[in-house]
Amino acid sequence: MTLDRQFDVVANNIANVNTSGYKADHMLFEEYLTSGAHEDNFKGADRRVSYVQDRGTFRDFTEGGLEQTNNPLDVAISGNAFLTVQSAGGERYTRDGNLQINSTGQLVTANGDLVLGNSGPIVFQPTDHDIAISGDGTITVQEGTARTDSIRGKLRLVSFADAQKLLKQGNNLYAAGEGGAPQQDTKSTVRQGFVEKSNVSSVVEMSRMIELNRAYSNMANMLSQQSDLHKSAIEKLADVPS
Repeated sequence: MTLDRQFDVVANNIANVNTSGYKADHMLFEEYLTSGAHEDNFKGADRRVSYVQDRGTFRDFTEGGLEQTNNPLDVAISGNAFLTVQSAGGERYTRDGNLQINSTGQLVTANGDLVLGNSGPIVFQPTDHDIAISGDGTITVQEGTARTDSIRGKLRLVSFADAQKLLKQGNNLYAAGEGGAPQQDTKSTVRQGFVEKSNVSSVVEMSRMIELNRAYSNMANMLSQQSDLHKSAIEKLADVPS
């Protein structure tokens, strides 16, 4: 069961090797010891029996490599911050900076979720051009034929006291969960025209998948052999001599 669960985690990492801003999952294991007998009428001590227990998963929040796209709306975050977006389920957080403008002029993610600034959704005018995003997330444009910059908002960058407690939800999003309330992040910086790639190493994950497949096959063979031994033993014990 543990190997099967670990195989699912590795397979999910491989499936998201090209997902912008994706953070790899890894398994946590611990030894589980069976409890000893509680009566005092045993001649000898109980035999030590231990199992491996799948205690959970943790996320590798190290930064992925940066890929230059030259798209002025794309952003990559250097630091621990997350972009804040408004999804159908409420406020969520992501590292996926592959952004675009929808039909109503709002800045959205590739999945259509509204990107939030410090004052709410960020909205562009039809005549806006030469979009610039500074290191602190401030978005400025040139409007129409004007040569002066107009501010359209500032990306709301947040971080968490314990990012491991964030709840992963579909489409590369996180909910706050027990990670605590989001705090404004002033240390992280934004790079315009780049996206953060997945931090999954395809070579490492493929190697893990091969190892898991071999371990699973060996375990299945061992269980089959033990079953055959039990069957043979039962047949011999049931063979009463005449």
